[in-house]
This record gives sequence, C-alpha cells and structure tokens, in this order.
Amino acid sequence: MPSSNENAVNRAGLTPTESKALPTREPTAEEKKIIDHISELYKCKPTNSSYDVYTSKAVFHDPIGFADGLDLIKAQFNGLPKIFDKATIDRLVVLQTPSALPNSTILVDQDVTYYRKADTPTKTVNSLLTLERDAQGKITRHTEEWDHKRETDRTDGFFGYLNESRKSLTAKVTLSPRSSLIMLLINSMLL
Repeated sequence: MPSSNENAVNRAGLTPTESKALPTREPTAEEKKIIDHISELYKCKPTNSSYDVYTSKAVFHDPIGFADGLDLIKAQFNGLPKIFDKATIDRLVVLQTPSALPNSTILVDQDVTYYRKADTPTKTVNSLLTLERDAQGKITRHTEEWDHKRETDRTDGFFGYLNESRKSLTAKVTLSPRSSLIMLLINSMLL
C-alpha cells in the first residue's frame, strides 16, 4: 500500500515530487536489455528468458505483492495474464540516478495500461521502478511504487508489517494449484 505521506521518500531516496522531476537519460546497452525483459513482464507477455535478469534470491515489492525469491517473482508476473488480456506500456523513460544511489541502480518512470478485455482499458498506472543490481548486473531487488509513492513495509510498524505479510501471502498464493480461482478473487477486490 503506498504511503499517504507525500513527503515519505521512495526506494530512490526521494519524495514523489523529487523523483518525478529527475531528468531523463538514455539507457546503456546493458540496461536496455534488462528493461526489455522487464517490459515483457509488464505487458503480460512473460517468457522464460524474461527472468534471466534476476538473481535467484531477488525480491520484488509492489503495492499488491511482496515476492521473495525468483519462483515467487515468476508466480507474481505469470499471474498477470490470468487477470488481464493485455497491457501496454504507454510511456517508459529511464531517469538520472541520484548520486546517493549506486550507479548500478536503474530508475524507470513508466505508465502501464491494463486491459481486462482486449479493447477496453481498465486502469492506467504510473509507477517508479527501482531496479537494484549486483556486480554481475542481475537484479537483486525490483521495487514498483505507484505514482512514485513510498511502498510501506515492516519498517513502518505494526500496520506496515501486516501489509507486507498480506503481500507476501498474495505472492505465495499464486503458486497454488487453485491460483486461477485465487487470482480471480484478488482481481475482483482490486478493480
């Protein structure tokens, strides 16, 4: 759940206003390959190679789920096509990485439109993606923050802990043999 505090810093260490004001830049060739794989996930078109950019112990955190490990990340993104017929990335720009962050961090500002029915847009989401990478260039942490607003977690006290636990359960539930039914229930609650 995004923080309601407009001054709370996001994963980039900035307020939403500050991260939205960052200058854009061209991605390096290595970053472009990573962004292309990530884009497949957001377009509801995951392939096995889409996940080659992650370490086996990578973490994915967004307002809906918290996936700890590659299997749960796969379950999270492989579940999207069960909910949406398609998704389009309407805008994607790479942002200048603030000097307080390692140069290996990639910041992406994107607008994604999700379609429950192929020709009817359901919702457009603006988000800040913070992609943290290891020395080999693989993603160790992928954070998505809607409208650049800080995503709450266990460091936010009791309610943050409950929120993160709920998200973790959501990611684990998608691994269940009954995941199609569960994804439909989640979908009905979200939209």
